[in-house]
Amino acid sequence: MFRFKIVLFVLAKLLQRAAKSNPDCVSHVKGKDLIFQIRTVQGVGRYFMVKNGEITSTSGLAKNPKFTLTFRDGKSGFSVLSAKNGKEAFLSALGKKDLVVSGDFIEVMWFQMLADYLKSE
Repeated sequence: MFRFKIVLFVLAKLLQRAAKSNPDCVSHVKGKDLIFQIRTVQGVGRYFMVKNGEITSTSGLAKNPKFTLTFRDGKSGFSVLSAKNGKEAFLSALGKKDLVVSGDFIEVMWFQMLADYLKSE
């Protein structure tokens, strides 16, 4: 579970950096007001707030996120979030039920686009 917590923390820092330094990412988050979370079934997780062109993150769970990515356990979460082939790993985890997505799927697609900016960092 420790590796899962670390990868979430690193993800937060990478998103924050991209939202400040990548002009395309700056445009993507501008005007967005969103809370989402990534967690395990056991309740370990982190939530992310996008507001005023900034991304902040806190450990724990949000009360009313727009969407949640819930992993079966920390091992599967770490595996997907740290995979080199992110989209393929994401889809594979969905198919194997290692990942359940709940909430607003339009916002999930927005997040997928946000995650793409990390590849250009």
